[in-house]
Amino acid sequence: MDQLKFFIDTHDKNSETFPAGITPAQMESFYKKYEEACAQEGVISLRIHVGFEDGKAFCLNMASNAQAVKRVHDKVGLPFESITEVNTISPADLALLN
Repeated sequence: MDQLKFFIDTHDKNSETFPAGITPAQMESFYKKYEEACAQEGVISLRIHVGFEDGKAFCLNMASNAQAVKRVHDKVGLPFESITEVNTISPADLALLN
């Protein structure tokens, strides 16, 4: 099994990568499809931060590479602005670096 890395992908209604007017109930239904696509691609969806009023979303996933995250989005028909590999840094992580 490949080592999993963290990825954040972004969505914004201004660039038409966030579904216009989606409601929390619709998001719940959509997320079930998203999780199914993640399972098919070996991606783990950790959380999605959504600003319904602003029409923005930030998704945190674990995957072997960005292409796997892209394939999930393609499967559910969800465009994205970017997919970025990220590292998590907490106060404990910073203490270990010093």
